Amino acid sequence: MASQAEAVSQDGVVPRGGQALALATLCTLLFLTFLDNTVVAVALGDIQTSLKANVADLQWVVGAYALTFASIMLACGMIGDELGRKKVMLAGAGVFCAGSVLCALAPNVQTLIAGRAVMGLGAAASEPGTLSMLRHLYPDARARNRAVGIWAATSGFALAAGPVVGGVLTGLWNWRGIFWFNLAFGLAALIVAAVILPESSDPTAARVDTAGTILGAGALATFVFAIIDAESAGFGSAPVIILLCLSAVLFAAFGWWERRCPHPLLDLRYLRVPQFTTANITAFCTYFATFAIFFFTALYLVEVVNASGYRLALLFLPMTVLMILASVLAGRWTSATGPRWSITIGCLLLAGGLLLTDAFLSPHPDYPGLIVALALAILGSLVYSQLHVSLVTHMNQLGVPKAFQGLVINAIETGTIPNNTSAYAGFGKLVQEVIGAAYQAFKDGLHAALYLSAGLVLAAAVLSFITLRSRPVDSGS
Repeated sequence: MASQAEAVSQDGVVPRGGQALALATLCTLLFLTFLDNTVVAVALGDIQTSLKANVADLQWVVGAYALTFASIMLACGMIGDELGRKKVMLAGAGVFCAGSVLCALAPNVQTLIAGRAVMGLGAAASEPGTLSMLRHLYPDARARNRAVGIWAATSGFALAAGPVVGGVLTGLWNWRGIFWFNLAFGLAALIVAAVILPESSDPTAARVDTAGTILGAGALATFVFAIIDAESAGFGSAPVIILLCLSAVLFAAFGWWERRCPHPLLDLRYLRVPQFTTANITAFCTYFATFAIFFFTALYLVEVVNASGYRLALLFLPMTVLMILASVLAGRWTSATGPRWSITIGCLLLAGGLLLTDAFLSPHPDYPGLIVALALAILGSLVYSQLHVSLVTHMNQLGVPKAFQGLVINAIETGTIPNNTSAYAGFGKLVQEVIGAAYQAFKDGLHAALYLSAGLVLAAAVLSFITLRSRPVDSGS
């Protein structure tokens, strides 16, 4: 009787199979949505060659998912509270699976980007319920805290496992295998969730902040479009300036509306709390740096070093294992001493790993050293612009004709560097020199990105050390 009473949620519903199975189901859905933030990183080189994609296209393959996910996740949480979390979660999982099919069958990069946006929409609908349902599944506070800890560890594990899973699938098949895996995994999770999970909602839930959602999503979208468009057009071009101004106006409107909305999407009063603001700034900096590794380092290893999917998986495996162990240890450390030291030291280690990664990257890298570096461990505009400037400079130094430079840049951007130099009669030796210059240009851009990431993470470490001062625990709370 006691175990059955513990399994009853606040809505009076007993999950089929008990709390443990319900928690495993929620964590499976969470794992899938977070995995797709990083799983395609190691397949970008294969995608580039297969679909003749340029660097901006590859950014959108990653960014379309992250943008839709971030833009409407909070709104989907409010919808789930009002209409039923299970309904919204299952609908999101179905949309995620549909987007996976669209990606797996994509005949061109534009379709792939659209599919990734659909997947992000589905993930945004399914992810919020995985956390909010825990409150109903675990009415006991201590048991709920343990469940939330497992939930948090799952999200970290998924992000870390992405490159390893993606590398193995790409090695076994090709980049399309990643999305067939998503479909199979997603359908299985959807069926189990439909059978196992109880429905829950909040009768007192506030209405969805539609205006805040539109303004916030619009501000993010216009900003990202401006940054990526600036890679080719430049920040001084009229379309980019217009997009940046529009983004600023939308961000200002979002702030104005959220201050006056009775039920805001984001309560801006939380920004006055150092623990909230510092944690979010640190999260931004560390994710920024992590994606520098997952996106550009993986792309460099494929394009320049010609590393296979299996080798990429092996390179990222120690990083994955240590991220999992670190998340477990950090959780215990933080509960014992507070977040100040764990965040500060973690940021310092990540910055050191970024600098070591840059030191070990070369066309013939020292793999043991690179593995160690990775284990400690908007960038698109910086990398692409640095690559473009450096490449043009090298070609000018080599005396490459202006007309030929455009062909070279296009070939490198789309991953179609010619193996047969006879196609460029009279330029055979020059082509090889230009390819070498292109690889050096890529490394120049990656170098700048890794150093910027390390600088941001170090700044986050300083901010955390200053603002996250340890506070005595209130025994009366």
